[in-house]
Amino acid sequence: MGGIGSGRRWRWDAKSTTDDYRSIDVRRWKRDGLLEPDQFFSWQWSRHGKVVASIRVHTETNQVILTYRHRRGGEDWKDESYTVSLDWTSCNLGGKRPWFLCPAHRCGRRVAILYGGSIFACRHCYQLAYASQREPWDDRAARKADRIRDKLGWEPGILNGKGCKPRGMHWNTFERLTAQHDSFVQISLAEMAAKFSRIGESLDDWI
Repeated sequence: MGGIGSGRRWRWDAKSTTDDYRSIDVRRWKRDGLLEPDQFFSWQWSRHGKVVASIRVHTETNQVILTYRHRRGGEDWKDESYTVSLDWTSCNLGGKRPWFLCPAHRCGRRVAILYGGSIFACRHCYQLAYASQREPWDDRAARKADRIRDKLGWEPGILNGKGCKPRGMHWNTFERLTAQHDSFVQISLAEMAAKFSRIGESLDDWI
């Protein structure tokens, strides 16, 4: 098994996204009841049903201790064990929301998710973009349109036409969502047409 992030792009000069790194989400740990002090648990990542990496976690008051082994390329395995502080903010409807404080040197940002390289750190420290930021405009617009289709209960896919207004949805809401959907569809189709046009022009240059 490789170290945390092995098999993914981790070089500082690579154009990496958050999907290229394994991550830990403090909100998920809170939902699963794993942040109570004085607990020990293992957090794992799987691929095709097989565990490919794991870390051990010890919870203390307002902090967690991460322990794992990692290596880069063909280097020797290195043991890591360090503390990640937690911060808590009040929610509008009551209760507390947890945050990681990024443990990278001179960072300390309050974040929900940390990404695993040699240490777990925030996406700013690893200079990561969200995967959606790397999407072509036509794919991004189609994905947003599909998200609206899901809210409306329509069949996925912008080429499948429109459906009906969901029962119980106000007409104003339906019309607003439909207008947004149509706008994203127009953007996606226009970008796809422009892309095919450029491909056609390139083929003409070869003929």
